[in-house]
Amino acid sequence: MKTLKPEPLTQEAFAPYGEVIEAANAREVRTINHGNTRRFHDLAGVEVGEGRALVSIFRSTPLPRPIPLKVMEVHPLGSQAFIPLSGRPYLVVVAGPGEFQVKNLRVFLAGPQQGVNYHQGCWHHYSLALDEVSDFLVIDRDGPGDNCLEVFLDEEIVIDY
Repeated sequence: MKTLKPEPLTQEAFAPYGEVIEAANAREVRTINHGNTRRFHDLAGVEVGEGRALVSIFRSTPLPRPIPLKVMEVHPLGSQAFIPLSGRPYLVVVAGPGEFQVKNLRVFLAGPQQGVNYHQGCWHHYSLALDEVSDFLVIDRDGPGDNCLEVFLDEEIVIDY
């Protein structure tokens, strides 16, 4: 059995897989709405190709610990952003673009104020809520073509958190 340990989610560590969506990573901060709002501008590049952007809410139920990893997915035609709505930390599992390889798996602990935007073609696990059912605002692609491919893992891999 292979055991993975989460590491902190930072923009630098996550850059090969996508963007961390949080105010601290804004390329620009604008004051709008007559000075009553600060806009943390351009936090992630949403890729939809020939499709259209969808905005959804995913409600995720925590898995028992240690958390088993059984499947990874990739979206070859667009990016996929997850923004937590429940004020709880969660886990992010990635393996990068290209052919899926178990040796490339990394696990990040995302804080309750951190979203992620997976790059188009980046292998990742579905959202992993911790401790309680959690909601995520999800922005991804709808359109022609198969934009969700899965690979089932042959070996037993768990996250010890």
